[in-house]
Amino acid sequence: MNQLLNKLERKFGRYAIRDLIRYVIVLYCAGAAISLINPYIYSRYLALNFDAVFHGQVWRLFTFLLEPLDAGGTLGGTVISILFLFIEVNLFLMFGRSLEQEWGTFRFNMYFLSGYLFNIIAGLILYLCPLHVSIYYGGFQYMYWSMFFAFALSNPDMRLLLYFVIPIKVKWLALLDALFLIYQIFSYLRLAIIYLVRYDQTGYAGIYFGLAAAIVVALLNFLLYFFATRNYKRIDPREIHRRREYRRRTRPQNVYEGGARHRCAICGRTELDAPELDFRFCSKCDGNYEYCSDHLFTHQHVKK
Repeated sequence: MNQLLNKLERKFGRYAIRDLIRYVIVLYCAGAAISLINPYIYSRYLALNFDAVFHGQVWRLFTFLLEPLDAGGTLGGTVISILFLFIEVNLFLMFGRSLEQEWGTFRFNMYFLSGYLFNIIAGLILYLCPLHVSIYYGGFQYMYWSMFFAFALSNPDMRLLLYFVIPIKVKWLALLDALFLIYQIFSYLRLAIIYLVRYDQTGYAGIYFGLAAAIVVALLNFLLYFFATRNYKRIDPREIHRRREYRRRTRPQNVYEGGARHRCAICGRTELDAPELDFRFCSKCDGNYEYCSDHLFTHQHVKK
């Protein structure tokens, strides 16, 4: 995966959008504005409805990103929702810019592109399954919050104020969030099965299956990029063997005349004869051959 991303970056990296998180936040705020105007606009005209897509409404493949904010049914609920929207926007901006700085612009772009494609695939699978779930209500909300896990791995000891009062390290917040999302997955699946088996209401079952799928997609996308950014070379068996063999071959094993520990295989000088010389073993020679700095790069490699 890491090699694939490197190849794609060399080929398409110049097309990556810098500070992508700004445009993501614009989409998020646009969805919130739509929900404040009329929460039914999204479900009727913008949601990912594959029945409508296959009848020509292809814009839904893009407008489902305008997932609406739950503004509540009262003025108080609306004010609270706007307050939380302001907090979320600032957090997303911090998470996104931190990840783009760490991963690079291209990989951060790919993170959102793959999340977008995975959500479409999840909605299509639900549509093609026997339940025939036409509307995918998962939206993109969980994909935004999956950035938090990547941010927590990069800044585990950074402190945030829980409820604006309690200072807590980001890594513990990420752990609590992960447990809550796992709980939500099983809760949504339980509700979906209840509506499907007990009440035979595939519509409601499809909604909850879609919500569970959206969480799974967001977590899988995060894990994909987390493992893709790890350095596995240090645990490669061949690399471990090479390092062990190099340490064995460079470990001083001989004692020469006068107590010298190093001797050049070409000129025979030791550190006692010429203290200014450096001595190194050659990793390309077959055997335990040590050379002084004058002959390290000029000798002919010994091959058995």
